[in-house]
Amino acid sequence: MFWWERNNLRMIQTNLREVDATLNVDQLISDLKAFSANTLMMNAGGIFAFYPTKLKYQYQTPYLKQDLLREVIEKTHEAGMRFIARFDFSKAHESIFKEKPEWFYRTIEGHEVNYNGIVHTCINGYYQQTYSLEMIKEVITEYKVDGIFFNMFGYQTSDYSSHDYGICHCQSCQTRFRKMYQLELPESNDRSNERYKKYKEFQWRTTQEMLDRIHDLVKKINPHIAISTYNDYKVDIVRKESNTKLTRPHPVWLYSSSENVKSVEDTWDDKLISNCCINAVDLQYRFHGVSEQEVSIRLYESIASGSGLDFCIIGVFDRYSDQKNFPTVKDIFRFHEENEQYYGQLLSVEEIALIKPTGPQVSNETEYLGIFKMLKEEHKPFDVVCQHQLVTNEEKLKRFQFIIIPDIREWEGEQLNTLIRLHQQGVKVVATGQTLTQADQAQVLRSLFNGEFIKTTTENDAAYLLTKGKQLSSEDTEQNWVFIDGEFSMIKFSNCDKWLPYILPSTFGPPERAYNHKLSEFHGAGIAHTEYGANAYLTWQPGTLYYQHGYEDHKQLFDRILNQLEYRSILKADAPGSVEMFINRTAKGQYVVQLLNLSGFNGVTYMEPIPIGPIQIELHLEDVPTNIIHLNSKKAIAFEADSSHSTITFQVDQLQRYDAYVIEMR
Repeated sequence: MFWWERNNLRMIQTNLREVDATLNVDQLISDLKAFSANTLMMNAGGIFAFYPTKLKYQYQTPYLKQDLLREVIEKTHEAGMRFIARFDFSKAHESIFKEKPEWFYRTIEGHEVNYNGIVHTCINGYYQQTYSLEMIKEVITEYKVDGIFFNMFGYQTSDYSSHDYGICHCQSCQTRFRKMYQLELPESNDRSNERYKKYKEFQWRTTQEMLDRIHDLVKKINPHIAISTYNDYKVDIVRKESNTKLTRPHPVWLYSSSENVKSVEDTWDDKLISNCCINAVDLQYRFHGVSEQEVSIRLYESIASGSGLDFCIIGVFDRYSDQKNFPTVKDIFRFHEENEQYYGQLLSVEEIALIKPTGPQVSNETEYLGIFKMLKEEHKPFDVVCQHQLVTNEEKLKRFQFIIIPDIREWEGEQLNTLIRLHQQGVKVVATGQTLTQADQAQVLRSLFNGEFIKTTTENDAAYLLTKGKQLSSEDTEQNWVFIDGEFSMIKFSNCDKWLPYILPSTFGPPERAYNHKLSEFHGAGIAHTEYGANAYLTWQPGTLYYQHGYEDHKQLFDRILNQLEYRSILKADAPGSVEMFINRTAKGQYVVQLLNLSGFNGVTYMEPIPIGPIQIELHLEDVPTNIIHLNSKKAIAFEADSSHSTITFQVDQLQRYDAYVIEMR
């Protein structure tokens, strides 16, 4: 068993500046112990080397007075901690550019990107393709590292001020793309351009080829070194971030840690996720931390969703300017240390699988994010499975009640065959938006949903769905209309239960002309009854509308359709949607129920949560538990079982921020 497979990381990343080469190592180790950390990630090489390198084109920080890397590694190991060496090959010092300009990124006009003396490299250039492997080899052969991490791996086209310079047009990229596709590089990021679609595939393939080479090098030297980056291919630890950015458009995504962790933890059995909680409010304001409450939510969501803990600051603790979040981080790290036997090995209860759109051609995730939010607020347990791993997860998915496909339009043939086989095993399929509406997917649309795609309309100003009744008349004042916006797929359903008639757009201004709406022949949902069970297709984008606007009408319609397919849940609770709930099994046969109070979030600001309770929790289990332990207090709590011994109830008297309960079974 490799060390990382325990999935109990409590990692601190000290993102060193070049001037931090003189840091006090003993003070750093003392700080790490105070945080209950068991892993340190610190700079080794790339932009700057924090060790005396022998490589000509590995730029060493001029502030280095001793072998900092060696001292830190030795002392973290003496303290019983692991060490992960951080690299960044996306950029290099301008002195290297002057000698080897062909190794670097170029705009379409042929210009380099020099940001404060640091120049962008290219993944297809010699620096990353070959010389980076020399840097990795030097560190992992000279130093006893436990892991290596690559920051900003892959295709980086923006600088730290968020200026995007477009597709790299260096000679290496041009030559390699021409060799693969017999085409010239596209001029821009135009998603309708066929060359750009090929370019997205090119990025996917070349990134994986580079990770193949890194993997082969590292594992040949030492298979016990963990490989980590922001990619899932040929790595042991997938790194993601929960961060903020002042220019990021709203809505603020409340479930950042939960989504980051679930998309990896639920998809792969042989990888773990380390979701980094970035303390800073943005790159340019690295010395001002986000709200203590936001940090708390991120960290609790990480462990509740099945990961360890990961926290990052710029520089080192004793020199950091904003330490308000440190006590909260220490408390949560300490709680995880005391209870790590229950975390990191959480198993699915296998109810709903939400497919995350992933692959070379993904352009929009808002439908997926909106449905993620809906399921969270409705306390419906679900797993997230990445689309590009759908085929490899087929056996696991056979045990689920539902698969939800959120407006995914690009499919590989074997992925579609997997969907059909899963439905033939009795798994119900729910799709939204323009899923399966491309011409080569018509047979699958008929097979799963008895549907024939006609066309998509985006002219939906003043269009609605009718939620009651079948006809419209001026006397029928009990009709409920729900607005839709964005795209609507006109699909003819046969042998289906047709729901939510589509009301055609009409005039809406001036108010004297706001009338004359008519029912169309199309519907917002069709429930197909096949020989293997029922499937549902929602021809609009409930997730996108809910993510962007938050009207509960759209969530309720989605939930109504789901319930028509006879959804059965292991969990019921009378908690409001502002309580995020988690239920999992453990390898020892226990269940773990966790509750996180999100009520302090008002859309942009994270405040103290409002205490919520009492909350009644009902679980449908295979037997009566022997005990329920409240992990926060280490006390047993009372519960009741019905006469059939299949349903138990217990009460959470008052939820402050976070509570966890272990249900011990016979």
